[in-house]
Amino acid sequence: MIANDALTIRTMNRTDLDIAIDWAVKEGWNPGIYDADSFWSVDPEGFFIGLVNNKPVATVSAVKYDATFGFIGFFIVKSEYRSQGFGILMGRKALDYLKGCNVGIDGVVEQQENYKRFGFQIAYRNIRFETHGVGSQVTDENLVPILKVRLTDLIEYDLRYFPTQRATFIRNWIKQTQAITLAHLVNGKITGYGMIRKCRNGFKIGPLFADDYEIAQTILSGLLSRIRSSESVFLDVPETNADGLLLAENYNMKRVFETARMYSKEQPRIDMNHVFGVTSFELG
Repeated sequence: MIANDALTIRTMNRTDLDIAIDWAVKEGWNPGIYDADSFWSVDPEGFFIGLVNNKPVATVSAVKYDATFGFIGFFIVKSEYRSQGFGILMGRKALDYLKGCNVGIDGVVEQQENYKRFGFQIAYRNIRFETHGVGSQVTDENLVPILKVRLTDLIEYDLRYFPTQRATFIRNWIKQTQAITLAHLVNGKITGYGMIRKCRNGFKIGPLFADDYEIAQTILSGLLSRIRSSESVFLDVPETNADGLLLAENYNMKRVFETARMYSKEQPRIDMNHVFGVTSFELG
């Protein structure tokens, strides 16, 4: 047993974030290969690493989107250092940094009771589904590459289904290497968009926002059609979206994982019926 006052916590540098991502891989969370730069761009001061004798033993991110909303992710203590109070110290550091914000977190099942002790309450479950690419490209006159959409329009549409504006994040997210982002347009207006990106295992879709089931299905089909049939594809669906669950069922997707979206204050006023796919479990 190591005394928890042996833990030193400091702000990460960019290289430290790669450590957190490697640990997330070992936890089975399957982060995107190129996620780190997008995450880092939002709030470079909001990433923390815990060390014992200068050795990394714990990580947490506490990304502040603005003065009202933040999100905690990469909350990891190396297995051999658990049950020694280090997680509590890392959690307090993250919450201190986000003081005054409504804070979101996606908690794995085994940690949800611990997060409740920090003041978080469950809003809903996210269910991760697995399917495969199609490999035969689908075309639709309303489906266009994201570069054909004005960034300001995309940011405005995204704000409907996220607790606050995240212009910096979106600007970087849609430019990821080995990623495809498609928008659905009707009379020149965005009615949905989705992104698929390369992960350590297969690909993930996120976000997938749409005005209705049919549009979500069109976007999903378009994204899956651009991935080889040998590749796994994952989609994280909020359980509160009945149409999202139906979409997964109609594509014969398999449930493989779940988290609970939890908030430190009130649940943001978002119509979850339009959130067919969560952007990420690390940044919301």
